[in-house]
Amino acid sequence: MGILIFWDNDVDRDIRKSAEKMISVILDMPVKSQGNTVMLRGYDRTKNQNDASRILGDMQDFYTRRMGCGNSILIVTGKDLYIQGRDFVFGLARPGINVSIVSNARLKNSWYGRQDNVDDMIDRLVKEGTHELCHCMGLDHCDNPECIMYCPQTLDELDRKKKTLCEKCYQELNIYKFTESAD
Repeated sequence: MGILIFWDNDVDRDIRKSAEKMISVILDMPVKSQGNTVMLRGYDRTKNQNDASRILGDMQDFYTRRMGCGNSILIVTGKDLYIQGRDFVFGLARPGINVSIVSNARLKNSWYGRQDNVDDMIDRLVKEGTHELCHCMGLDHCDNPECIMYCPQTLDELDRKKKTLCEKCYQELNIYKFTESAD
């Protein structure tokens, strides 16, 4: 059991290794990565965004059904994402199929008219990527605003989160890992 991250070409290469290492440490799981070779569909011209649900459906079809990948999958893209009923999402997961996606578009300071900062970008990507991967591992949202599993609605809420799980969520993750390794 491990994590496989697929990076889209529109994500800055300078942040990849740091983000992978931090996610691996937080989840205490091996992380492998590669470029994403599957075209991300679901572009909505009227919104100038991509439908995260449609992308996950394509990823499920390609990576889990055709390729037989059993790892938890995270796709990282630079495309802005939305789901029906929401103006945008930082990321989305489908726990039943072990696939998740994160967009770095709204994680960049420049989206909000601020000076870009690589450290801010890595910090946010790690928090949001880990959050979505934990959904794939059975964790729900947490009401502790410092826990990685807290569901931020704004960038400021995301920035206030720590790069750790609260004790309750950490125990739930350990139960998942123990159950998975016993099979």
